[in-house]
Amino acid sequence: MKKLAVVSGASKGIGRAIVEKFASEGYEVAVCSRSSSNLQALKSELETTYTTKIHVFAADVSLKKEIQDFGKFVLDLRLPVHILVNNAGLFLPGKILEEAEDTLEKLINTNVFSAYHLSRMIVPEMQTLDASHVFNICSIASLMAYPQSGSYSISKFALLGFSKSLRQELLHTNVKVTSVMPGATLTDSWAGVDLPAERFMEAKDVADIIWASYNLSKSAVVEEIVLRPMQGDI
Repeated sequence: MKKLAVVSGASKGIGRAIVEKFASEGYEVAVCSRSSSNLQALKSELETTYTTKIHVFAADVSLKKEIQDFGKFVLDLRLPVHILVNNAGLFLPGKILEEAEDTLEKLINTNVFSAYHLSRMIVPEMQTLDASHVFNICSIASLMAYPQSGSYSISKFALLGFSKSLRQELLHTNVKVTSVMPGATLTDSWAGVDLPAERFMEAKDVADIIWASYNLSKSAVVEEIVLRPMQGDI
């Protein structure tokens, strides 16, 4: 039976790179995104390129019912989930005292509650396996607040706290937990910024370091990964 990787928010950017990495290594991958058309394009491209299956599910991860529906979809595949990547995320710029009403709620729902609810459904099944791994895609904004990122920083600090708590709870199981804090990565989030591409990291860099961390021996876990562009933060 093939192993399954589960990746939320996976139709583009870092999530897509992670999906492609695991697909290229022969894993089946279950992915969700809001856009059905983007998911179908991803499925078609990767299933054509690699000899594996991509299971797609359209969901707005900011809604509890829809992320739980995705979790049920994953469990109904009846495949052993060896990797869970809580990648779904949203960035809305602004200052705490000036940003639009409900900004914090939107970011917490997307960036934190999606990981919370999906993990509560999937991780109990992962604990039945000989070895499995949860990756939570946090941010360098989980470590330090940045200008114009008020509620985003709050949500990413919270996601790192969730990840640390999950690591402690699973300390004596076979489930590893890794918090990933990427810096500026060349994705659609930076569209329109007047900076050369080489100033950013590539999404593939994040996928590659996740794959490397996943392939350590059973006796070791990378608890935190911090990646930044070579020339520092933007």
